[in-house]
Amino acid sequence: MTLGVAVDGGTLAVHELGRGAAGAPVVMALHGITANALAFGAVAQALNGEVRLLAPDLRGRADSRSVRGPWGLAAHAADVVAVLDAARVESAVLLGHSMGAYVAALTAYLYPSRVSSLVLIDGGVGFPAPDGDIDAALEQVIGPAMRRLTMSFPDDDAYLDFWREHPAVGPALAASYGDLLTAYLRHDLVGAGGDRRSSCVLDAVRADGADVLADPLVLRSLRDGTVPATLLYAARGLMDEPQGLLDADRIAAAGLPPTVRVIPAGGVNHYTVLFEPQAVRLIAYAVGTSV
Repeated sequence: MTLGVAVDGGTLAVHELGRGAAGAPVVMALHGITANALAFGAVAQALNGEVRLLAPDLRGRADSRSVRGPWGLAAHAADVVAVLDAARVESAVLLGHSMGAYVAALTAYLYPSRVSSLVLIDGGVGFPAPDGDIDAALEQVIGPAMRRLTMSFPDDDAYLDFWREHPAVGPALAASYGDLLTAYLRHDLVGAGGDRRSSCVLDAVRADGADVLADPLVLRSLRDGTVPATLLYAARGLMDEPQGLLDADRIAAAGLPPTVRVIPAGGVNHYTVLFEPQAVRLIAYAVGTSV
């Protein structure tokens, strides 16, 4: 089921991935910078019946690609509140992956009464801003996921072939959860046959990336916030390299408050942390102990 929520600049598409029983707690899932709501398909299955899981396609992506600016993480935070208002929910658990973790932490910092707790996956931790051009910085961090935004593909299979060459995603397409991963990847595509493209609006990605990498408020939101949080981190990186985005030493150096509980998610990478069964069970556990 997909809900349309009026936000500044258009209508945000919000996927109700799990309904839960009457009175079930509400969890809002916030995806990464070039991702979409279906990234949480495996997590939704693990939480089936336990929570009402709302997952927006963030503005400038997938079914929310027609939402105009403003871009940036403050706009996403305002959208989160708009979704809560539309759903008549006073407060919810925010579950964020990658950029979505920064959106969740910023929302909790700006609107603490609307967020009961945070579950952050491989993101949300602020570090010193890098030097140089934002496109170059994003290319360095997310690599092929950024390059595909300017590419076109003759059909869906060609797009999946692109991902099959990705060292962190390709092998996972043949895993037991491959259908869920494929559905997530296909949800990104727009355009007619012969000209299939990513739905992501490049200006939105650039603005959001600049905030994640360099906005002072975004970078201190988790450190200075008061909402309790659980942080899970993948051992491997965006290209399946053995060094992940986060590790115990980097997290310790970030100076996070004792209200942040840290859980290693094991030997998964930045993408498969949302799909590999053992990591998904940890995420479901973190959500279950946060509601």
